[in-house]
Amino acid sequence: MAILDKQTRADGRGIDQLRPLSGETGLIPRSHGSALFARGETQALALATLAPLDEAQEMDNYAGGETTKRFILHYNFPPFSVGETGRFGGQNRREIGHGALAERSVEPVVPSSEDFPYAMRVSSEVMESNGSTSMASVCSGVMALLDAGVPLKRPVAGISVGLVSEYDANNQMSRYLTMLDIIGSEDHFGDMDFKLCGTELGVTGFQLDLKLPGIPLSILNEAIAKAVTGRTNILEVMKSAIAAPKSLSEFAPRIEKTKINPDKIGELIGPGGKNIKAIQAESGADISINDDGTVLIYASSKEALERALELVNNTVGEVEVGKNYTGRVVSTTNFGAFMSLGGKKDGLIHISELADFRVNVVEDVVKVGDVVTAKCIGVDDKGRVKLSRKAVLKEKDTAAVG
Repeated sequence: MAILDKQTRADGRGIDQLRPLSGETGLIPRSHGSALFARGETQALALATLAPLDEAQEMDNYAGGETTKRFILHYNFPPFSVGETGRFGGQNRREIGHGALAERSVEPVVPSSEDFPYAMRVSSEVMESNGSTSMASVCSGVMALLDAGVPLKRPVAGISVGLVSEYDANNQMSRYLTMLDIIGSEDHFGDMDFKLCGTELGVTGFQLDLKLPGIPLSILNEAIAKAVTGRTNILEVMKSAIAAPKSLSEFAPRIEKTKINPDKIGELIGPGGKNIKAIQAESGADISINDDGTVLIYASSKEALERALELVNNTVGEVEVGKNYTGRVVSTTNFGAFMSLGGKKDGLIHISELADFRVNVVEDVVKVGDVVTAKCIGVDDKGRVKLSRKAVLKEKDTAAVG
């Protein structure tokens, strides 16, 4: 047993020496977030995807507990990562187990839905494997989430510690050696693979694979101490690649959260969902409403998000004199045009307020279906809203001259 006699490892490293580390983010431009983490010959490429909360994974939990999961980490170990060929299919037991370990190790630092109202999925693709791919997936997954703009509480890193032992004739352990950052052969021929994940402040996940009937607590304490040192060094490398969350990817959905009076939820939804469907159709955004009056608006562009928010406020908010409103012309008469303010509210743009010139026929200026912007110039005692397109045009002319 050369490693016990000479303390020489298969790849020539010292007992507590990490393999060369490297990290890189933003490799896949079209993804919401991506990162590659390498430790020696082990490389894991992680892709992070953000989605609205209502796209979180649903679970049938008949025994009680959570029924949805908004953070998922999938671990994929293709045959080519170890120089083999094979069939690509569904995940096997090993991939499911490694993915679960990485997922529960990262989950404690994922922000709450109140602070970050997104569902998140990380897919770790093992590109090359020579030991500790699950720990590399933790590192690359955290970096991909930061690259996607997720405000994690703290970065998490993972490292493995191995064990080589020798027993005497009485089957008692006579000597042993713990090793930091084991490679594939040390995992295969060694007695232990102790995986430990955590932040700079503490542990978030661990797993012990042991081939012995048991080990003394002193060995476990020694392994934990080595893992803490190794984890600190890895966190520094990760920090050099990405130190803080980036701004949200332009391809990620935009989310705006607003609060309305719970008594007005029905008014926002409308009969048979008429109002909410109309808002979604006009803005191109998706909207979900919670029972407490929290409204979440999801859109693929800033413009769609702002339009949806405006329509929601117009529907459930009180019309304010002096404020500009944008809406669709729903009907015309010989004395003016009625513009929708959202929900059941309509405002009248009198023919004299349609343009900055004399208008003889309403349809010469606006037609049903046109989207126009008008200023509220008054609300009478019966709640009827008076609007002026002429006032908005005058403001634009003044701004242009200025």
